[in-house]
Amino acid sequence: MRLNPLTGRWVTIVAERARRPSDFAPRAAEIDDPARPCPFCPGNEESTLPALETVDEGGSWQMRVIPNLYPAFDGNSGFVVHHLGPVHVTAEASGIHEVFVYTPDHHGGLDQLDDAQAAEMMRAVQRRLAEHAASSEVRYTQVIINHGREAGASLAHPHAQILGLPFVPGEILDEERAFARFAGGCVICTTIEAELATGERVVFADDDVVCITPFWSGAPFELLLMPRRHELHIQDADPISIESMGRAIRDAVAHLETALGDVAFNLGFHTAPHEHSGQYHWHVHLWPNLVTAAGFERGTGVMINVTPPEHAAETLRAVRSPV
Repeated sequence: MRLNPLTGRWVTIVAERARRPSDFAPRAAEIDDPARPCPFCPGNEESTLPALETVDEGGSWQMRVIPNLYPAFDGNSGFVVHHLGPVHVTAEASGIHEVFVYTPDHHGGLDQLDDAQAAEMMRAVQRRLAEHAASSEVRYTQVIINHGREAGASLAHPHAQILGLPFVPGEILDEERAFARFAGGCVICTTIEAELATGERVVFADDDVVCITPFWSGAPFELLLMPRRHELHIQDADPISIESMGRAIRDAVAHLETALGDVAFNLGFHTAPHEHSGQYHWHVHLWPNLVTAAGFERGTGVMINVTPPEHAAETLRAVRSPV
């Protein structure tokens, strides 16, 4: 068993069940409705709400941020709790829900971005977070990318979702507590030092970002991308860290796809809550969707990982480094 210091939860590594990369089935083929034009492709802009922000080049848009047609969080009423009897509690789902189309290429993806595009993607994320932070009803913003139906993507065109929440999610609260109680300073800074010292779980690293298969990986080929500069909020991060993280995300996905094929994955950005000023160090999680959580995982919250992170890192390091 290994303890995840970011959440305080245990995971179980079962090396005896270790699988080879070829043992994981590739994701199912996307099924786009041929009768419905893709609303995120160039020429179909009328299918979406007006863009909140665009990145243009040569008279054509390269990236668009648009309001989600079916927002999970919307409105500015704030976080007001209502008690419905002795047990049930509700609150308005106020907030912001945006879609970030980071490439006009329907068949593109994170791994196909060039250096400039990868950097601009992260700068756009940073701008959106800064705008969310200025909204009084938003306490935390979650940026996610779902790739593949198994990972929850409802449209094939590559895109991210940016959700401004009226509360701080439990996962982030757990991480905040972990940073506060860690005796060695910053848990991410210390993890970077410890992993670089041994190298056995480092997939790649440069002067600005370190990508590892974390010691406490709860799923096969899970990745953690950490900026070396200690900063709480993505919106306040150094431009070099932001641009380097964009390239690192691109390279991490390319390593996965080279080693495993076109697998479904979830990518999540973790940053300090907007008004937080304590201990935190922003970072990015990448979770390939290679196995299904079963009864034990759902019943206990304890993940069983059948691929030790040391094996996963060795496999990913062995593939040709993406350009």
